[in-house]
Amino acid sequence: MKTAILMMAHGSRVANANDAAREVARMVQEITGIEIIEVSFRELHEPNIQQGIDACVARGVQRILLMPYFLFMGAHVQHDLPEEITEARKRHPGLIMEMGEHLGAHRKLAEIEAERINEALNRLGWS
Repeated sequence: MKTAILMMAHGSRVANANDAAREVARMVQEITGIEIIEVSFRELHEPNIQQGIDACVARGVQRILLMPYFLFMGAHVQHDLPEEITEARKRHPGLIMEMGEHLGAHRKLAEIEAERINEALNRLGWS
């Protein structure tokens, strides 16, 4: 069964922020070897989540794992993203769609933050 991953990010008016989500998706694809990874945005940028789901369907998938690219369990993760899936199920009744977990508190995120702190301390000459 052909599977896609749809990363769902918040979206920003700042193009670089949206490009960063696409770059992370490219790296995830490289790490996992998963053939179909699409990126969509909840608001402020396209493709929106419905368009992202449609892009996956257009690539012939039968199931989509929708991954929230959100740090915290806020209203988008708790309510808005599940509502998007419910809406898509009306348009694609045979499509299997499940949502994964948001990023949350994870040691690897703490490691990244520690790296950024060290970079800033070095740049500022405070180390």
